[in-house]
Amino acid sequence: MIRFLQPWWLLSVLPVLAVAAVYVWRQFRKRQYAIRFTNVDMLRTLAPKGLGWRRHASAAALLLALFALSGAMARPSVDTEQPLERATVILAIDVSLSMQADDVAPNRIEAAQEAAKQFVAELPADYNLGLVSFAKSANVLVAPTKDRAAVTAAIDGLTLAEATATGEAVFTSLEAIRSVPSDGANELPPARIVLLSDGYRTSGRSVEDAGAAASAANVPVSTIAFGTDAGMVDIRGAMQRVPVDRASLEQLAETTKGFFYEAASVTELKQVYEDMGSSIGHRVEPREVTQWYAGTGLLLGLLAAGLSLAWSSRLP
Repeated sequence: MIRFLQPWWLLSVLPVLAVAAVYVWRQFRKRQYAIRFTNVDMLRTLAPKGLGWRRHASAAALLLALFALSGAMARPSVDTEQPLERATVILAIDVSLSMQADDVAPNRIEAAQEAAKQFVAELPADYNLGLVSFAKSANVLVAPTKDRAAVTAAIDGLTLAEATATGEAVFTSLEAIRSVPSDGANELPPARIVLLSDGYRTSGRSVEDAGAAASAANVPVSTIAFGTDAGMVDIRGAMQRVPVDRASLEQLAETTKGFFYEAASVTELKQVYEDMGSSIGHRVEPREVTQWYAGTGLLLGLLAAGLSLAWSSRLP
């Protein structure tokens, strides 16, 4: 989409519009004068063929050239996506016992590991990536780094434990983000937390408090509700249902201006990660295309001159 960095310069089209209006007015004046010419046969003799529409072609090209040059003065630009320097993504993965449920083949944790590794592989190399796991507490397994092999190895080594500390996962992720070197900047790096969970919080600080903290730090938390309501696991010899807590995960994403996703298979989870990867860590910057407008104006001006010389032996 074209936008103008100095749009007030578009006022320069007004004189061009005035010239166009005068030209049209002059053409009507000439026509009226020709009609008043009493000896029509003599007029046909003086101009037996005429230029017809061609007499307007050079004028139209000249006016278009002036319009293009007027647009160039307003510094036209197009929006382009640029990777953010110091952009940081924290991947927070639930490792509670409910991730043993096999409602997602082969089971939730293995499916999550497979999709997460694909996400790591496809994330742009310029981004910092960290890994947090959470069960009864949350732990930084890999501090934000560009070393993708370290993150992949840590994903392979995830182990399950009791409880689910969703809020703590967000607080721990925020601490990991604060550890990224400032490189002279006075604020946190542009960051996003991607949090995957399959159950209800049973430990640690509340999800609401975590959402408020992330919102205050201007760090969006995109959440993935993974699994189905039919999931069951064997805990201490008893089968227990482990439904997904969609409501709190959706609220967390909404509070922090992140995105909420649901995934009930490894294929869906991979698609979610693919969608996230295309939107993380970019900023929109204008790229000037003034040269396009100026070049178009030059070509149209040359066309106007060429047509006028070819058909009337003079410049417009």
